Amino acid sequence: MRKGIADYEWIRSSRKTIAIQVKINGCVVVRSPYGTARSQIERFLAQKSEWVQAQQEKVRRVEEKQCVITDEMRKRGIDMAKKLIPERVEYYAGIMGISYGRITIREQKTRWGSCSSKGNLNFNWKLMLMPEGTLDYVVVHELAHRIEMNHSKAFWRIVEEVLPDYRERKALLRKGDGI
Repeated sequence: MRKGIADYEWIRSSRKTIAIQVKINGCVVVRSPYGTARSQIERFLAQKSEWVQAQQEKVRRVEEKQCVITDEMRKRGIDMAKKLIPERVEYYAGIMGISYGRITIREQKTRWGSCSSKGNLNFNWKLMLMPEGTLDYVVVHELAHRIEMNHSKAFWRIVEEVLPDYRERKALLRKGDGI
């Protein structure tokens, strides 16, 4: 760690440019090519100080929003997801005329749902903690991948056909992303 405008970790490597990363804990990492002078790093940090502070503020806000999930909450959420998600999948698959494979309930850190090429569907139980309407969006999104395994315009047309307000639901999901 070096002292300067901000505390930061400095990593030298065979890269060609200087880059700044603000980690999830708010720590700053500066990566630079071998041979970069400390004065260059300090100047770069000074130029980017507003951006660094903005990123650190974002991290702080996310930490504030995160709720602590107890074992009891997890158990209830998983039980609820195991009951409700298959019902919603069956309902929307019927509307969309789509078949699917196995449904698995998980606790992914970065995904709300996924669809394999074999048609197996995975859903994050934490959808039970999200605002109303977001579960149906994720279900329809994953079922749409049974027709289009990408995020093309055709894919989004399929989603919109079933959920004309999918953009609002998607925005709600992003707002609650601190879970």
